[in-house]
Amino acid sequence: MRSFGEIMAIAELHKGGASAVDALLPEVKTEAALKAVSDDRYLSEMSRRIFRAGLKHSVVDARWPAFEKAFWHFDPAKLELLSDEQLERLAADKTIIRHLGKIRAVRTNAMIVRQISREAGSVGGFLAEWPTDNIVGLWGYLKKHGAQLGGDSAARFLRMVGKDTFILTNDVVAALVYDQVVDKKPSSQKALAQVQEVFNTWQQETGLPLAHLSRILSMTVFS
Repeated sequence: MRSFGEIMAIAELHKGGASAVDALLPEVKTEAALKAVSDDRYLSEMSRRIFRAGLKHSVVDARWPAFEKAFWHFDPAKLELLSDEQLERLAADKTIIRHLGKIRAVRTNAMIVRQISREAGSVGGFLAEWPTDNIVGLWGYLKKHGAQLGGDSAARFLRMVGKDTFILTNDVVAALVYDQVVDKKPSSQKALAQVQEVFNTWQQETGLPLAHLSRILSMTVFS
């Protein structure tokens, strides 16, 4: 496995220097900033990620004001009480994207948001306090308890809200295969734990957030 110093040097070569690499790094919020966000905003971004899956992001984003109106600005207390009939009416609303499975996921995820808030005080507090040296465990939690948060969706939701996480994009996976960490995109708990261990090692070496490590790693691959 390469040191991250080697990886950084390749990324800077590909992108034209350290400043060019820095300009492409995602935002990572502090614990205080994560805690300051209300539960309805986390539910909104979780839902936006789910509707983005398989669609052009700009199409979903253009309709998001209509989603906010249709879903009561993603108030979890209201949305967990949606009836099946109300969900079906939403699936016929031409102002939003009419996908019944994803619309149903909003109700399910409102329930998990409410549960997390009862147990941890708020979703922001829950996310802030989850240790990044087991971020794949948070992916697994969201997949198990939420709806339509499998695959890369949990990680991409976390990236959207600023929680530090790596994402297993095609380029990141290609780089991990090159370093013989995995031989394909990891999906088993064992393989994900191996990837987590590598990112933890790189983080100890550099002090960089996981999000920056994975973005820089992706820059070493020509795609």
